[in-house]
Amino acid sequence: MTENSNTISPNSLAFIALANEYCHALENVFDYDNRQAFIAAMLRLLPRIYISASDIRPDDENNDSFIDSYLDENDYDAVRTNVSRIIGEDDIYLEVFIDDMKYSDTPISTSISENLADIYQPLFNFVATVKDATDETIIEAVTAIKAEFDTYWGQILCNVLRAIHSIYYKN
Repeated sequence: MTENSNTISPNSLAFIALANEYCHALENVFDYDNRQAFIAAMLRLLPRIYISASDIRPDDENNDSFIDSYLDENDYDAVRTNVSRIIGEDDIYLEVFIDDMKYSDTPISTSISENLADIYQPLFNFVATVKDATDETIIEAVTAIKAEFDTYWGQILCNVLRAIHSIYYKN
């Protein structure tokens, strides 16, 4: 987006397409031939999403924008469970970038499937919001998803990318 403009920037359009591609990949996880193919797809997609989200420059006037929730708990759990099934035994990994880690004497683990589902949730809600929306609504949604990226799911994306990289290159 450009400041004080009601047009959607090329960066925002690219992000919308990537968010849609990511949602489609997680919704159709079993369309991949095997785990390695799914992991490879995530290794190609997640960095592009990160770069695209980082490049979004929202209009500062709409900093109170938010995105309605369209994803219900059952659909979230279905995505998480299906990803867990395809990842298999490597789904759980040790996490070091959790605030509680500095106060813990024991390692803290998390799962790739939950992290990917945690990214899926805001992106699904975003895609549902911008589908068939006016330019003004899309601009507000892009502003909101950028804020969520900055404060929440951007770090999750970085963390899970590290774990996925490890799985892919250990084989």
